[in-house]
Amino acid sequence: MKYRKLGNSGTLVSELCLGTMLFGSSTDEAESTRMVHQFLDAGGNFIDTADFYTGGTSEEIVGKAIGGRRSEVILATKVGIGVGPHPNDRGNSRKHIMDGIDASLRRLNTDYIDLYYLHVWDHLTPIEESLRALNDLVTSGKVRYIGCSNFLAWHLMKSLAHSDAKNYARFVVIQQQYSLVSREMDREHMSLCEEEKVGIIPWGPLGGGLLSGKYDSLEKPDFGRFSLGLKGEFDINHKFTPKNFEIVNAVKEIARQTEKKSSQVALNWLLGKKEITAPIIGASSLAQFEDNLGAIGWSLTAEQWEHLDQVSSLPSEYPLRSHERFKRTL
Repeated sequence: MKYRKLGNSGTLVSELCLGTMLFGSSTDEAESTRMVHQFLDAGGNFIDTADFYTGGTSEEIVGKAIGGRRSEVILATKVGIGVGPHPNDRGNSRKHIMDGIDASLRRLNTDYIDLYYLHVWDHLTPIEESLRALNDLVTSGKVRYIGCSNFLAWHLMKSLAHSDAKNYARFVVIQQQYSLVSREMDREHMSLCEEEKVGIIPWGPLGGGLLSGKYDSLEKPDFGRFSLGLKGEFDINHKFTPKNFEIVNAVKEIARQTEKKSSQVALNWLLGKKEITAPIIGASSLAQFEDNLGAIGWSLTAEQWEHLDQVSSLPSEYPLRSHERFKRTL
């Protein structure tokens, strides 16, 4: 396992991050615990959860699983999505952040969080209020670094500017959906994060399973999450497109050439992007988890990487076209 800086901090995290969204639902506690231990034994040290996942059960399982190995782990959790029936059980207000950190610390059985994310942008709470609360958590020692998730580019830049103006703790990373079939971040986030030295933690690196090699055509499958009629990012209409299946087929061909699995090829492409800190690998079974670990320890050839990059790239768009056309270089 290789290690990378957590954004512009001096803390090192493993090149893969273990996602625990399914702990306590499709992955029971025993298998979840085995997954955590196997990840740590393989050299992984970066574990991601959230207060929202499985009603807090994910945090409880993670807390028990890391037990006596807490000092090895860079532990990330999140606040912001609704966790109860009351009006202040959601959002990024000072009240909810302060309530949320104490509840997460109890469930995780620890006295500090290494990386604490705002899970979503809150349109009701001024970001100034949220950042002041997060800075107080860092000052108190309950939190060591802060991050954001699912933010627009201007959300991130406004937050960074306010932190700089007030000398508050800065977001060191952003957690966003990013994969060969979800490259919307390329429009503005990538260049912003490079300029501001913000690390990128991709969630959904396999496109909700589309890049796993299980799907062969645009026809609605009778298995997996795309068969469930889900909305949002797992809506079949968002992912089952001719363009995405062109990408799927390119991944399958390179998997054949390399004698790897499609999921391993898709993850290895992400590992080859200098802007990426650590993709989050989530799995519903130990077998899937072990497959994902097979993404490390080897590299695509330059030609294979470039082919995937080109087949998955966004169409040429304004104003990026103009920026590229008139860019000055030395």
